[in-house]
Amino acid sequence: MSTKTVVVGMSGGVDSSVAAYLLKQKGYSVIGMFMKNWDNSDVTLDNQCTWVEDKNCALLAAEQLQIPFYSVDLTEEYRRRIVDYMFEEYKVGRTPNPDVLCNREIKFDVFYQKAKELGAELVATGHYCRKKALKKGVYRLLAGRDIQKDQSYFLCQLNQQQLKNSLFPLGDLTKSEVRKIAHELNLNNANKKDSQGLCFIGKVKLPVFLQQALKSRSGDVVLIPNEHPIYNEAALSMQSRCRKKSYQSQDGEVIGKHEGAYYYTVGQRKGLGIGGYAEPLFVIDTDTEKNIIYVGEGNAHKGNFRQGLFIAADFLHWLRPDRCLEIGQGKVFDVRIRYRQPLEKATLFCEKEGIYIWFEKPQRAIAAGQFAAWYSKDELLGSGVIA
Repeated sequence: MSTKTVVVGMSGGVDSSVAAYLLKQKGYSVIGMFMKNWDNSDVTLDNQCTWVEDKNCALLAAEQLQIPFYSVDLTEEYRRRIVDYMFEEYKVGRTPNPDVLCNREIKFDVFYQKAKELGAELVATGHYCRKKALKKGVYRLLAGRDIQKDQSYFLCQLNQQQLKNSLFPLGDLTKSEVRKIAHELNLNNANKKDSQGLCFIGKVKLPVFLQQALKSRSGDVVLIPNEHPIYNEAALSMQSRCRKKSYQSQDGEVIGKHEGAYYYTVGQRKGLGIGGYAEPLFVIDTDTEKNIIYVGEGNAHKGNFRQGLFIAADFLHWLRPDRCLEIGQGKVFDVRIRYRQPLEKATLFCEKEGIYIWFEKPQRAIAAGQFAAWYSKDELLGSGVIA
C-alpha cells in the first residue's frame, strides 16, 4: 500500500476513471484533475463530445469514486506548445503527431507542475502501457499487455524523469477488463466511446483547423507514373535511399487543382476530388513552397513505399540513454512509424548526422514529421522525427 499523492489526468473517459479507482485501491491519495486544452468548437466535427461534456463526465466519475476533483485551464500552453507547432509543421509540408507532443509537453510536463502545486508526487493516466524500475533509478517503458490497445508509442518522447514521476495503472489490463470494472462500479462513463482525434480536442475538420493560420491557395495536382525513372534506385547508397524523394512538376502530368498543399499528407486518399481513374489516387508527396501535390494511381504505386528513413541527430531521442547506439554502430530493432502499425524489423545505423533506419520490407506512407519509435522486445527504447 502507498501513501503517496497522485493526480490522475481525468479526461471524462472510462480509462482514466478506472485508473483513478485502481490507484485508490492500492492506497494512494488520489486527486482527479481535468485539463481544458481547447475551447474552439468551430473546428470539431458534429456529434463529438465537447470539453464541457468531458469535464462533467470526469466530475461525475470523481464524485462516484469519492476523490477530490479539480479543473485546470491549459489552453494557452496547449496553443503555444502544440497548436502553433502543428501550424508550422503543416506549413512546410510535414505531418506532426500532436498526441505524442501533448504527452511530452503537456500531460507529463505542464500538467505535472500543476499536480505538484496540489502536493502530488506523481501523475497518472489511462494509457495502456507499463513502467518498470531497474536499479540505479533507470525506468523502462513497456508495451501494454493488451496488444490491441498498446499506447506506448504515444509516450515515445518521454524522458527518464517523466517516467519516474508517472504511473500507468492499466498496463496489465485489457480494454474489456477495464469496461468490466467500470460496470461493476456503475461508473457514469462505463459505456462511453473512446475519444478520437487530437489530444484533448477531439476529432477535427483538419482543413478548417489549419485554415485558422494557413489560408487556401490554388495549386496543381501532378500524377507521377509508376514506371518513372525516379524509382530506379539500384545505384543509390542505403543512406540516399533513406532520404525522401524530391519530385518536380515536369516528372508527371497536371491532372487537377487543390486549395493548399499543406492540407494534405503522404498516404492520403480521400479529399482530392479527382475521378476517372481505374484505381484510387494517393498522395505520395507535397511541396508547400511550390504548392504542388504529387499523387500516384493505385495502392501498389511505387511512390507509396520506402524501405528506409532518416532521423537527424537534433531530432533523435532515447528513453533509455544507456541503450543508445554509438556512431558507426548498427543494430536490429522492431520499429513502427505510426500508432497501431505492427512492429517491423529494421536495422538502425548510427552516424554523426543522425540515424538511418532500413526496414526488411518496404513501408507504406512514411511521412516527414511523424515519429518513428523502436523497441527491443516489448520495451520502447527510443524515437525520432522522420526527416
